[in-house]
Amino acid sequence: MKITSAEFIISAVDSDNYPKDDLPQIVFSGRSNVGKSSFINSLLNQKKIAKVSQTPGKTRLINFFLINKKFYFVDIPGYGYAKVNQAEMVKFATMIDEYLQSGLPSLAILLLDIRRTPNEDDLLMYDYFKSCGFKILIALTKADKLSKNKIIKQKQIIEKNIKPRVQDTMIEYSIETKINHELIWNIILNQINEG
Repeated sequence: MKITSAEFIISAVDSDNYPKDDLPQIVFSGRSNVGKSSFINSLLNQKKIAKVSQTPGKTRLINFFLINKKFYFVDIPGYGYAKVNQAEMVKFATMIDEYLQSGLPSLAILLLDIRRTPNEDDLLMYDYFKSCGFKILIALTKADKLSKNKIIKQKQIIEKNIKPRVQDTMIEYSIETKINHELIWNIILNQINEG
């Protein structure tokens, strides 16, 4: 996939702030420390379009990035970050719920750390995406940290826990080696073209 342009458009708190065009949107979600910003930057071959923080849970708004002037990457706040207080968690949940119920996303990309067994928050997010009717790509990050044999074993464990539907895809990825970079782009572009 050739990226000719990638630009940050807006940080939204509610539907009044969403882009008003009808371009397809790809939504990214994951645990606060899963490396969502790094994953987005890696897909776009950029270093800083999505801000990477040393502190997990820094994404507090819904961030829209316009890619090739044809579709959006949408970064929603990460979940499961303990230092967020209850009031903020409710605010995040309401904001995310409004976006996901808007019918705008064409594809949901759920990031999971391949080294970890999915926790309750991961399973809830996957089930929520399913309930919204999204096609889901499960991207297993940090694959460079494991051997090939360990990757196979971990994928089996994750699959057993998350029980992906037939129409969903689970793929390992590494921002270091770019393994499956083109395959992930093919899934994104196929979904955009179908939508």
